[in-house]
Amino acid sequence: MSAKARLSQAALEERRQAVLQYVVDHGETRIDDLATRFDVSLMTIHRDLDDLAGRHLLRKERGRAVAFPALTMEVATRFRESTALAAKTALSTAVAERIRPGSTVLIDDSTTLYPLADALAHLGLPDGLTVITNSIGIAQRLGSVTPGVALTLLGGTYESEFNSCTGTEVTRALSRIRADVALMSAVAVQNGQLFHPLRAYADVKEAMLASADEALLLVDHSKFGKTATYAYGTAAAYDTVLTDTATPDDQLAALRDLGVSVQVVSPGTASS
Repeated sequence: MSAKARLSQAALEERRQAVLQYVVDHGETRIDDLATRFDVSLMTIHRDLDDLAGRHLLRKERGRAVAFPALTMEVATRFRESTALAAKTALSTAVAERIRPGSTVLIDDSTTLYPLADALAHLGLPDGLTVITNSIGIAQRLGSVTPGVALTLLGGTYESEFNSCTGTEVTRALSRIRADVALMSAVAVQNGQLFHPLRAYADVKEAMLASADEALLLVDHSKFGKTATYAYGTAAAYDTVLTDTATPDDQLAALRDLGVSVQVVSPGTASS
C-alpha cells in the first residue's frame, strides 16, 4: 500500500484515465467492481472517481460510476484534451518547427494543438507571429506563455462543450483573411476521409482551408478508424498530415494513396 501511495502524478492520472475508459466502455460500473479490477482499496477508487466526476468526465451515483452519452464523449473538450497527450505534445512540437517567424497562422479548436503554446515558447518564435483562432482554449494558452504573439480570437456562437466559437460570423471573418498556414485536426478519420459530428464546425474547418496558403493536419492515432455524422473532405486537401507511430498501417497507407505527404512522429520526439 505504501508503494501505491507514492505513485507519481503521471502514474495516478494514467490509472484514472484507465478507470474512465473502463466506465466509458461499459456505460456504467459498480464502484466495488472497479476497486477489484484495478486492485485498489474502495477508498482509493472513490478518490479516483471523485476526481473524475469533479472534472465532469463521468457521473458518480450511489454505488455506481456512469459514463456520459456517446456524443458528449465524442465532442466535449474536457474529454478530448486528456487523451493521447504524449502524441499531441509530439505533434505540436513537430509542427512548431515548421512555423516561420512573422507568419500568420490559423488554428482551429482542436485540443491536439493545445501543447503548441509551450512548443512555440521553447523555440523562441513568438515575436512577429500572428495567430488567428476560434478556440478560447488555444487563445488562453498562447496568451499565457507567448506574450509576443499577436492574437485574434474569432467570435461567433459560443459552444461550451468545445470552448470555442462557430457559426456564420466565424466563416465570414475567415473569408476576409489570408494566412500563411492553417494548423488543424479532425475528430475522426477513416481511410483518409475526415468527419465531424457537428456541421457548423466542419464549415469552419473548410473556411480555414480556403483562407491559408498551406494547411497541415495533425491527427493522433486515436482519431483513426472512426466516423462521425458529417464528412467534409479528405486529407488530400492538406499539404502534410502529421500523426504518431501508433496509427494503424492501413490508415497510413490510405493517406499516402491520396497523394498526401505523411510525417510520422514518435511520442516524446519531434522527428519523423
